[in-house]
Amino acid sequence: DHCLVIDEEKIRCGVDAISGSECEAINCCFDGHTCFYGNAVTVQCTKDAQMIVVVARDATLPHIIFTSIKFLAEDERCNPVGLTSAFAIYQFPVSACGTVLTEEYGVLIYENKMSSSFDVTSGPVGLITRDSDFELLMQCRYIGTSVKAVVVEVGVAPAPQPVAALGPLDVELRLANGQCINKGCVEAEEIVYSSFYVDADYPVTKVLRGPVYVEVRMLHRTDPNLILTLGRCWATSSPDPYSHPQWDLLTDGCPYSDDRYQTTLLSMHTTTQVQYPTHHKRFVFKMFSFVMPTIIPKGPTSGAKIYSHLKEKVTIHCDTAVCIPSLGYDCQPRCHRKGRDVAASGRVASGEETVMVSSKEVVIIDPRASL
Repeated sequence: DHCLVIDEEKIRCGVDAISGSECEAINCCFDGHTCFYGNAVTVQCTKDAQMIVVVARDATLPHIIFTSIKFLAEDERCNPVGLTSAFAIYQFPVSACGTVLTEEYGVLIYENKMSSSFDVTSGPVGLITRDSDFELLMQCRYIGTSVKAVVVEVGVAPAPQPVAALGPLDVELRLANGQCINKGCVEAEEIVYSSFYVDADYPVTKVLRGPVYVEVRMLHRTDPNLILTLGRCWATSSPDPYSHPQWDLLTDGCPYSDDRYQTTLLSMHTTTQVQYPTHHKRFVFKMFSFVMPTIIPKGPTSGAKIYSHLKEKVTIHCDTAVCIPSLGYDCQPRCHRKGRDVAASGRVASGEETVMVSSKEVVIIDPRASL
């Protein structure tokens, strides 16, 4: 509910002693005493030809980044006139910030577009982002002596869906669907990995920056001395593991060091959920979307790069192997170390099979506030 704003974050909307109906008429929320802005993007048009735009941090998930907001044109009048941890407030003349004026049947229509950019992280064979891209087309309509604010269109972005495939070694990659609702419970395997998605659950969706709980397990083996190892784990925008773009999640069994939101490896030593803990590997990564760079061919910004989300699904892949511990080698990756330890981290016992395993496709969604 966009009107669920905590008291300390409420910003008053409208004049003093405003009624509930008057408050709702200007697109705000009323709690019986106070008229305030809700967790959305609120557009208001005044009779003295001003456009007021109040943007809530929670208007998107992940939260919108206030410093990335822009309008059709930029000048000093387009900067926020008020800024809190939860809201950014803009107010400018309807003719400013690149607003386009049209007229039809005696109605003056002032139209502008608010959008937010996103940070792009680059890797050797792919580009990703964990930020949402947000666009809002808005209008002020002046009809005789009346004024009407209209939100015309909200730009909607990508969407997720996950898991499981068998290899000749009988290795399965699956996603856990347990709920981690307590702060800091990212490693609470007993909660999160208490259940897993099955075929009937698909399509499964994930939000940008939301945690994706992955388990790779070895099937039909009962030897407790066998250890399942992970080499490289990565994601692609298609089911083909060799397609581009790609993004690494693990390299040599360790979190990919060039990702600002590094993958978290989970320990199997403390779990009581499985009979053979060494036959399982678990890790968590933050959901992302692939992006595609485009070169602007013409105009004043010719040659510049712009980035856009690839409206596609993501598939997860892992190279796996079975290892038998030997004297001086315990089959565990040597993360955060250098030299011979790193080289040894990808080693498997002689003669053991290796196999690549893939998930089903994960659909990425970017929930928006209903405006």
